[in-house]
Amino acid sequence: MSKTVLVAGGAGYIGSHACLALKQAGYTPVVFDNFSNGHKAFVQWGPFVEGDIRSRVDLDAAFDTYNPVGVMHFAGLIEVGESMKEPLSFHENNVTGAINLIAAAKEAEVQAFVFSSTCATYGEPHDVPMDETHIQEPLNPYGRSKLIIEQVLNDLRELSGFPSVALRYFNAAGADPEARIGEWHEPETHIIPLAFDTALGLRKGFQINGTDYETRDGTCVRDYIHVCDIAAAHVKALNYLLCGAKGGAFNLGTGDGTTIKELLDVIHKVTRRPFPVTEGPRRSGDSAMLVADNAKAFEVLGWRPEYSLENIVADAWRWHRNLRQSS
Repeated sequence: MSKTVLVAGGAGYIGSHACLALKQAGYTPVVFDNFSNGHKAFVQWGPFVEGDIRSRVDLDAAFDTYNPVGVMHFAGLIEVGESMKEPLSFHENNVTGAINLIAAAKEAEVQAFVFSSTCATYGEPHDVPMDETHIQEPLNPYGRSKLIIEQVLNDLRELSGFPSVALRYFNAAGADPEARIGEWHEPETHIIPLAFDTALGLRKGFQINGTDYETRDGTCVRDYIHVCDIAAAHVKALNYLLCGAKGGAFNLGTGDGTTIKELLDVIHKVTRRPFPVTEGPRRSGDSAMLVADNAKAFEVLGWRPEYSLENIVADAWRWHRNLRQSS
């Protein structure tokens, strides 16, 4: 059996960590990326093909050259706010592009397809923690684009036997503990790197968006999961499919919620650089609490997160400090 895996979006944040995990598990990851958001410096564990998932010609050439046994799909646009401004771009990439990739993989008789999905497919939580049976009512084009592809994969799994897993991430964070790769978005919108930029004096201040939620300290609760734990789950899902499973959907989270104030306390502790924090109004569309029920991934995939919140912040700080010092 081939040990090659095509990693669409493998030069991005989570995709590059998946390439590292694949290499450690004995696979050869082949990065397929157009480098619109990814970084060539992140291609460290196998060859790469510069191409676009919206181009069937690019995809067919990559499948013909490398004959992968599996595919991991990370090549999606991810910014919720941008999806509200540019919904057509999100559907063109996240839906049309993903369907192109799935069709190429199916034609190449790939035996495992692992899809990067999101808890944003659930929408407003009706129950917390949220399990995989929670109703899926996404609140924005980003979440809807991911849900459409989950539905496509469901149809193919049930009607034509095409094996796939959709992994619904909660809040991905952290970095490779050796600081070889990490979170690097331009512009940056995620809470931990924004807080780090404030600690480094690159931003004037940090604002909490909403302190009047019905939570233990009034701020939003989120489930932060280390990117290396997410990468490990992708390898578990790949192996699960290669052993003959049909697949399904799985939450990736720790099952523990952290408030924004609690997160900032850990960031202050790790960085040892106090910075001003102000309180502002709620952001439109923010839910009070998003926490995963991850029992299904434990039981079916044999996956368990290994990293604590302090590990997440410490690894991310090591990477982010090096990134800013070199830029």
